[in-house]
Amino acid sequence: MLDAYLKQSQTTTGATVALGIVGALLGVIAWPALAATASDAGMNWGGMTMELLGGLALFLYGMTQMETGLKAVAGERMKSILAKLTVNRFAGVGTGAVVTAVIQSSSVTTVLLVGFISAGLMSLPQSVGVIIGAKIGTTITGQIVAFKITKAALAMVAIGFGMLFVSKNEKIKAYGGMLMGLGLVFFGMHVMGEAMHPLRSYQPFLDLMQTMTNPLLAVLVSAIFTGIIQSSSATTAIIIVMASQGFISLDAGVPLVMGANIGTCVTAMLAAIGKPREAVRCAIVHTGLATTGVLMWLPFVSVIRDVAVAMSPVYPGLSGIELLAAETPRQIANAHTFFNVANGCIFIWFTTYIARAAEWLVPDKPLEEEAMIVRTKFLQEELLTTPTLALDSVRMEVMHMGETVNAMLKGIMPAIIKGDIKALEEIRQMDDTVDILHAGILDYLAKISRQPLLEEQTKELMQLMEAVSNLENIGDIVETNLVALGHDRIKDKIQVSEQTQGVLNGFQAAISKAVAAAVMAVAQSNERSAQIVTGMKDEINRIADSAATHEARRLVAEEPNRILAYTLEVEIIEKQKRIYYFAKRMAKTVLPTVLQQRN
Repeated sequence: MLDAYLKQSQTTTGATVALGIVGALLGVIAWPALAATASDAGMNWGGMTMELLGGLALFLYGMTQMETGLKAVAGERMKSILAKLTVNRFAGVGTGAVVTAVIQSSSVTTVLLVGFISAGLMSLPQSVGVIIGAKIGTTITGQIVAFKITKAALAMVAIGFGMLFVSKNEKIKAYGGMLMGLGLVFFGMHVMGEAMHPLRSYQPFLDLMQTMTNPLLAVLVSAIFTGIIQSSSATTAIIIVMASQGFISLDAGVPLVMGANIGTCVTAMLAAIGKPREAVRCAIVHTGLATTGVLMWLPFVSVIRDVAVAMSPVYPGLSGIELLAAETPRQIANAHTFFNVANGCIFIWFTTYIARAAEWLVPDKPLEEEAMIVRTKFLQEELLTTPTLALDSVRMEVMHMGETVNAMLKGIMPAIIKGDIKALEEIRQMDDTVDILHAGILDYLAKISRQPLLEEQTKELMQLMEAVSNLENIGDIVETNLVALGHDRIKDKIQVSEQTQGVLNGFQAAISKAVAAAVMAVAQSNERSAQIVTGMKDEINRIADSAATHEARRLVAEEPNRILAYTLEVEIIEKQKRIYYFAKRMAKTVLPTVLQQRN
């Protein structure tokens, strides 16, 4: 149980770093005011700062806990939602909103899209709809923190803590972590609010906040701040907390949340550096939509303000700062949601043109340039905090690795029977690619294993590790054994008869079919494909027996180097049987335990 807690605590690293940056930035902003009022005995700056940073720490840690639990609970649902991405642009918007609401990162959603586009599962125009939806999904945090339920915060922490540390059921523990995180979010907000309360009567601070009513300045400050902490959700939450103390008016809050939309694009742009062209295009779309949306609405901030007021509750019995504190948080949350939904309703009709613009800005590289670099295509660091999606990206990378292995199998038999040394070396070099991808996948799986995993996720990780090792073994058999047999054929000047060529090629076709189905089974978690592979056992044995009978008849043929030829041909058959053995082991990792035992 303690181990599980320690694993979960690893996910707070980002929150800790963000807290340090936030604290430093707050110090820089507040320093002129602090210096000017050092002699002001009525303000306890030290205690206020500690309370503020402590509340912020609780808030950020709570956000991390809540998101971790939500990802664990909703992970499987996200997989099924993502599988329906390609229906149409409107479904894409809904998908992007739901997935981002769960993982609380539009940048991570963008990373997912890169993988789907690279795998050919969706087009760039379809991905534009998902990015639009991702912007809508990020507004859920603002809506949550705008609720004033601080009185129930500690009860939520207590109940969630009990579920997390007492229950042995992984799902209940995930729900407990989520509930405890939500309680910490509200309690952290309460602590921050109490810390800032004395500032209500501190005129220099109020004057500083008043400058935020300048829309351009507010957008710029918010964009820079969000770019530093790389979380628009955290920025929006901090804005709402300050609004709950009456420090930020709706006129200032609207451009501040608009700026946060631009600042969060820094994460996507940084993640796209050195990545395939698809990643750069998605980052360009992400940034372009956010920036265009802000510039488009900047002259109409008053419209967003009026809509937000109309959507939000009013408190006619209050006035002054108390009225601002009561009404503004919900108004800002609603303005944030309206802004992104309105942008989505506008941009959804131009997804094709937006995609074409991204392709024009980031054209494809020449094939020769792309082919020089061997690297994993789908394994992104940003997905590690969402293990379900990270494991799915491993499956996609298995398909990538399987393409190279299948190419080796397709070319090896012609190279052995009739090819020259150059053809054999080309096959051998393909295994270098397989080895690089194998190492990259295992390293990525090791990183996933350091995340808090449910029991099913741990089992899936171990199965993927075994499947990838089996696929790498197939590549090694081709590279080490079959290529060597090809060299022996050339060295000993062995001629393979036309009839024997037919037997060997027929056997190789069956083996290639089995390996392709095994790769498909693992990549798509497809039990039917796995059963096809295991069901080929009798067929493979029959073909092997038939080939052995053929070789026995050919042994007495009056041909040059007949014994050497016989040995070579029998070795080829044995290695093909060995390849099927590993293909079957790959496929069995997808099957339930009962079916594994039968096969």
